Amino acid sequence: MFKKINAWLHLWLGLASGIIVVIVSLTGCILVFEQEINNLLFPYLTVKPEAESKYLPPSEIYNSIAKSLPGKKAVSIWYHGLDKSAHVTINSDSTAYVNPFTGEVLAVADHDAFFHFIDEGHRNLWMGRKIGKAVVGWGTFIFFLLLISGLILWYPKKWSKTNINRSFKIKWDAKFKRLNYDLHNVLGFYSLLIAVILACTGLIMSFSWFSKSIYWLSGGDSMPKRQKQTEVKLMPAPNPIVYSSDKVWYKVRKEMAVHEKNAIIVSIPDHDDEAIYACTDMHNGSWRDLYFNPTTIEPMPYSGKRLSDLAFADWLRKSNYAIHVGAIGGLFTKIIAFITSLICASLPVTGFYVWWGKRKKTNKKQKLTV
Repeated sequence: MFKKINAWLHLWLGLASGIIVVIVSLTGCILVFEQEINNLLFPYLTVKPEAESKYLPPSEIYNSIAKSLPGKKAVSIWYHGLDKSAHVTINSDSTAYVNPFTGEVLAVADHDAFFHFIDEGHRNLWMGRKIGKAVVGWGTFIFFLLLISGLILWYPKKWSKTNINRSFKIKWDAKFKRLNYDLHNVLGFYSLLIAVILACTGLIMSFSWFSKSIYWLSGGDSMPKRQKQTEVKLMPAPNPIVYSSDKVWYKVRKEMAVHEKNAIIVSIPDHDDEAIYACTDMHNGSWRDLYFNPTTIEPMPYSGKRLSDLAFADWLRKSNYAIHVGAIGGLFTKIIAFITSLICASLPVTGFYVWWGKRKKTNKKQKLTV
């Protein structure tokens, strides 16, 4: 009885969420290698590396943007290393790419680029954040339930040699109907663990109740609240704030960076009494957020800690994005995430064909009975 109810739920939940799972999985496949694809397609993302001493601080890139693009103002500067161009967020709907050694503007790209479109599909199904995020979130939750119910359906009644072969091996020389069943059944099993991890990390980003539950289960008491920088009164910077951003840039690279000191994001606030944001330790999909007093150039109390200094629950929470996109272990885990996402995209298709084949068979039997 239980297996029948489980099979019924697996079928109808699969039909209800199939299109969502296919779109989210395929867009996820593409996003896994976003950086690598962009590096191949856009030559302005790479530059000829020079000596570290020639690396330009934020103020010089800020002035270069003001000179090259009249009316535009740099809001933040993203340094990606000595062999990469710096990309500059400007006060418009575009991004400028700059040679970090000369200040030359290499390109200006629209934010509504290909990967922005793919990311919107992955996160919001191109339906807007308010509706789309909920649709994707609940679609992912249903997919999580489908993975559990699928494991129950996969589990052999008897561990005979025939059942073991059917559960663990794909019969490549079989007819299409049997091959399709094997692709659904066997690939679904082999991808189960990684698929559950991808689904759970996605749910953490979709629902606060799920995020809090995982945080508690991983040993955390209660999730720490984010402090707002407006809660701390700051004295104005003694010089134009862009020069305080320079000091932050030097300080982070010299004293605070653990991974790749030349890969860092630095903000240039609009007001000289705002905290200056910097991001460092951008390694394998994780990062460390820092905030600095513009007068003293000292880190604010709400600045992030190093990953190695975090408790497990906080480490897991901070690493969630890196795990979700497969970047946590570099190229190897990216390939695993890509293959798993591709299999996840195929499961609703192969599952639909299994159901359609059984439906046609049932209709034939009914006609013969009549």
